[in-house]
Amino acid sequence: MSDAISPDSAARTPPAAARIVLEARHVSKTVASPEGSLTILADVSLAVRAGESLAIVGASGAGKSTLLALLAGLDSPSEGSVSIAGIDLTALDEDGRAAIRGRHVGFVFQSFHLIPSLTAIENVMLPLELANRGDAREAAAAALEEVGLGARMPHYPKQLSGGEQQRVAIARAFVTHPDVLFADEPTGNLDSVTGTRITDLLFELNRSTGSTLVLVTHDRSLARRCGRMLELDAGHTVG
Repeated sequence: MSDAISPDSAARTPPAAARIVLEARHVSKTVASPEGSLTILADVSLAVRAGESLAIVGASGAGKSTLLALLAGLDSPSEGSVSIAGIDLTALDEDGRAAIRGRHVGFVFQSFHLIPSLTAIENVMLPLELANRGDAREAAAAALEEVGLGARMPHYPKQLSGGEQQRVAIARAFVTHPDVLFADEPTGNLDSVTGTRITDLLFELNRSTGSTLVLVTHDRSLARRCGRMLELDAGHTVG
């Protein structure tokens, strides 16, 4: 793991005293295969503090998406444990992990994952309504204004460009003020100019909201914008 800090990320690096909001301890993932057991991840440990940005990098098949799924509580490790906001996810069942995700986690995916039958503002309102927030519409409107889509609130995903759809997804991820935001190849379906704008927006919101950003990417130039980088190779950490 490299602890090198890029110049433009130094200001975002939290003080050493900041609380740890995400921690993996000796996490491994093994699955069955026709040839026998297959280890996808082997003994990965990390700790990420509030407001920090961490890039998880590696070639295709290195285990990046598997690690993200374990860190976010979307899957359970074969060995080891994962904690978010001090809560041990591996001690919970799926309903318990889902509740923790709803309270503490946001997601941005490569494929946007917007609901096509809902407008932009309705997509952003969804996690707030699931949390029974009475101010869902007002908070969603404010989040869309913050990402520059105030004029696009009544539009459906098919009426938006790829960059606009990703900004709606980012607004939906940040509207609950999550402790940790996971971004999985967030610019993978965008052209380079739009991708740069989306990246700038992610880091600006990371800085302004204090949410911890965990970014999964194969793009080294994007990864270098994070405060730290963790590299995977065939399921093992490098360095």
